[in-house]
Amino acid sequence: MNREDLEEQIIKKYQQDEQMMVLIFAQWCINNDLDPVQLYKKAYPNQSENNSLQQALELTVSKQESDNIANNTLLEVLSLFGNDDLAFIVSEYMNE
Repeated sequence: MNREDLEEQIIKKYQQDEQMMVLIFAQWCINNDLDPVQLYKKAYPNQSENNSLQQALELTVSKQESDNIANNTLLEVLSLFGNDDLAFIVSEYMNE
């Protein structure tokens, strides 16, 4: 495997992992009766529509069909991808 192929695979893997992070966030919101789009906009008010979030919303299931997502798991995943602003907003809702 040459360097270019390796770099392409690394980027693709990161993008897949990032999409999984967005899905975890969206499903956590659904499970906690929160609007993921609204929370995202609160954390990042100057960003335009998030296509990854829209795609993730299509993959979420009802709260009854979903497994529980622990608060700490969500916060760790958000932090891992540098979404500290979103983690802050989410933690505010966790404390309510």
